[in-house]
Amino acid sequence: MDLTGKTYVVTGANSGIGLVTTRQLARQGATVVMGVRRVAEGERVAAEIRQETPSARLVVFALELGDLASVRAFAAEVKRHYPSLQGLVNNAGVMNTPFSHTKDGFETQFGVNHLGHFLLTNLLIDNLKAGAPSRVVNMSSFFHEFAMGRKGAIHFDDLNYQRRPFDSWEAYAQSKLANLLHARELARRLEGTGVTSVSVNPGFVRTNLLTIPLPMWLQRLVVIPVLRLSGMLEPWEGTQTTLHALLAPEVAGQSGAYYSQVARYKDPALRKGGWPLRSPNPLAHDDAVARRLWEASEALVNRTSHAGRLT
Repeated sequence: MDLTGKTYVVTGANSGIGLVTTRQLARQGATVVMGVRRVAEGERVAAEIRQETPSARLVVFALELGDLASVRAFAAEVKRHYPSLQGLVNNAGVMNTPFSHTKDGFETQFGVNHLGHFLLTNLLIDNLKAGAPSRVVNMSSFFHEFAMGRKGAIHFDDLNYQRRPFDSWEAYAQSKLANLLHARELARRLEGTGVTSVSVNPGFVRTNLLTIPLPMWLQRLVVIPVLRLSGMLEPWEGTQTTLHALLAPEVAGQSGAYYSQVARYKDPALRKGGWPLRSPNPLAHDDAVARRLWEASEALVNRTSHAGRLT
């Protein structure tokens, strides 16, 4: 598929699935706006891609999803240079982090994985409408059902763990369910605009989120082969779900859907995944929860003061 003349925004574009997505879009002729935390690293990666694909059209902008001022500045740069977008890949994220807060005072996983992307998407909606047919792809996870035994749920009474004991995997499950619900509610709100919104699970992928405190030679010799046997995918394999959701023609008629690679869902019948797949988490299909999350998220990002903290 020739993507010449089309422009896509990819967050976390300098590593893992974001990097593979960026590389493939560039190979097919697209312009890719790379949202990265470290611009120097992003420029280094962009230079490598240009060596492989001399015609690659890449631009690197700073983006710190844990700082809503940075999200707004990034969106302003994109809007200034690219009034028409054909895709937004909300790919970047963190997993199983210790208890901490973003610059704006949100629990880190909820703030980075969901709220940062929620605000970015809202700020770029007009560009996506102008570029329609276009797509928004949210990176979710099969952990939106259960994450290490913690059930995926949206804790509206305490989204940022201000009153209850913090559980890192529970917080991760909440953030990944939020990604899925955000895509679903966005699809409802954008019906008839030509903008398709979906979420994806890339599977158990070997990315920077997987940290193993062992020498790399030992990981390559022992750990990685064992993990491959247990279902771990390489980044290029996990990226196929993102690329399908972003480019496959049939996805335009499936807005709001969830696409999944192989994964360890509780129901063995679902473990082969599906494009699309009906989520086994009942909350993923609850439109009232999706609307409530949208309204809560909108209130949170709008309540940040000029200094960047919750008021």
